[in-house]
Amino acid sequence: MKKINLDWDNIDTVFLDMDGTLLDLHFDTHFWMEHLPKRYAEEKSVSAEVAHDAVTKHCQSIEGTLNWYCLDYWDNHLGLDVVSLKHEVADRIAIREGVEDFLNHLNQLGKRSVLLTNAHEKVVGLKFGYVEIEHFFDDVITSHSLGLAKEDERFWGALDKQEDFDRQRSLFIDDNLHVLRAAQQFGVANLLAIHQPDSQLGPKHTEEFTAIESYQQLM
Repeated sequence: MKKINLDWDNIDTVFLDMDGTLLDLHFDTHFWMEHLPKRYAEEKSVSAEVAHDAVTKHCQSIEGTLNWYCLDYWDNHLGLDVVSLKHEVADRIAIREGVEDFLNHLNQLGKRSVLLTNAHEKVVGLKFGYVEIEHFFDDVITSHSLGLAKEDERFWGALDKQEDFDRQRSLFIDDNLHVLRAAQQFGVANLLAIHQPDSQLGPKHTEEFTAIESYQQLM
């Protein structure tokens, strides 16, 4: 596997996405595509088709917006306690191979590590309860705390007011190409995508971005 050469001497801050980047996206794929529609049909006594429209089809209509990631929005839309339903399949929450070694490596290099996620604060808290990675981060910033999804071109400007960082001396790793392009437009110098965010699905074409297959490539 080819090493990805980064000029660590010129990188101070590493921004890291959570789902699909540090954690296997399989949990989220399974939850939204299978478990939640199934449980909605059971709880509301509706057909699989009605449940699909309420969850999966509605997901597609608001994709990339802050509401898409907002558990309060989904609780109200579905009339369900979504966090409780996530706990039902939490055994699928998993750290991607090599992530802990990489995060430890960043700490040894003295880099500032910041979790930068679209996930709702409740989801972040839930996942930190199942995987022990919170201690690796100097800060955890959610899109909800800034009021903008990472896909929004204004996100990085809002982040710049909160987090002291040099965009030319920063690295950002994310599995979402729209998010990476927003960072690119803002001028973040070092950008990496993820080759296979969901371990149960095939590799993803990351287009203009270099993709990580294994975190060993960065060490």
